[in-house]
Amino acid sequence: MNNAITPFRVDVPQADLDDLERRLRNTRWPEEPADAGWEFGIPVGYLRDLAGYWRTEYDWRAQERRLNAVPQFTTELDGHTVHFAHVRSPEPDALPLLLTHGWPGSLVEYLDVIGPLTDPRAHGGDPADAFHLVIPSAPGFTLSGPTRETGWSVARVARAWAELMRRLGYDRYGAHGGDFGALISRQLGLADPEHLVAVHLTTLFSASATPDNADLSDETERRSVEKGYRYEYELGGYAAIQSTRPRLVAYALTDSPVAQLAWIADGFREWTAAKDVPEDAVDRDTLLTNVMLYWLTGTAGSSARYYKEGVETWGEPEPPSGVPTAVAVFPDDIALPVRRLAERDNTIVRWTEFDRGGHFPALEQPELLVGDLRAAFRDHRRC
Repeated sequence: MNNAITPFRVDVPQADLDDLERRLRNTRWPEEPADAGWEFGIPVGYLRDLAGYWRTEYDWRAQERRLNAVPQFTTELDGHTVHFAHVRSPEPDALPLLLTHGWPGSLVEYLDVIGPLTDPRAHGGDPADAFHLVIPSAPGFTLSGPTRETGWSVARVARAWAELMRRLGYDRYGAHGGDFGALISRQLGLADPEHLVAVHLTTLFSASATPDNADLSDETERRSVEKGYRYEYELGGYAAIQSTRPRLVAYALTDSPVAQLAWIADGFREWTAAKDVPEDAVDRDTLLTNVMLYWLTGTAGSSARYYKEGVETWGEPEPPSGVPTAVAVFPDDIALPVRRLAERDNTIVRWTEFDRGGHFPALEQPELLVGDLRAAFRDHRRC
């Protein structure tokens, strides 16, 4: 294995941007009934407007400069070239913290929290809460490029992350994640418990209530069941496709930027506190930059394959984790965990329920997430 760590910069050829502009300009739009709302999928009128903004006003080069302001690198892990950001704190005693995105996230998800987490002194916080940050792009996602083989599972990525932290010289570290990133972060507790001091999760699918295990007299558990029903019967269509025939949707998403935009933007509306359009919760340029990273790298198919690789374990009991675990619950997320259920298989040491925010808290409520991360790891900074 090649252990070299190589500096990386985002530098998209102009020909790729020209190709994108041409595809957007030549989009074939479907017809739709005038009274078909968001429950049928993103309305054509809204998507036309967003795609028009993408083609004529959105400034990729400005976003590229923003990305390149963050120190980035690549290294080979388990046979795949993995991209990651590595931002060291000016505080020498900072705790290393691994941040892992989910689907359809990316490095973009964490840009707003890098400064407050690495340099709290400069952001009105206590320097004792500082972190060194490692933010990898999962193999098959965005800047880590498409995977060329099957077999990339949550457990395999967790082992790769343990090796990444070892390679960077971090003997003790924490981990945070949401969505797929939460699964990886929890799995790290099984793969590398002697070095992982604690985990912080914003998603814990295994702790969602069902009609079979819920106390329906409890409001939180009843809402958890309702969330589960809505996901299974309304919002989970994308997961059904990606967990059964990911290659089928990959053809459309790899060839059509509007298809890729719709596939991702739908989640940014339905999984957040957005009332009408995704921009109610997440800035339009930020949303488009996230979409751009999937489009430019051609990783729609490889990122979708994780659903297929992991479907056999969906709903199965998770191995118990002895790693101290903090959970932050944001009410507009797609799943609502229940502490009583989480404590069956996790060592819960902190449980915070917020009154706002959804599936992408680092984008939607960065101050809340930063505050909870600081508090969650205070007791785990020393041996």
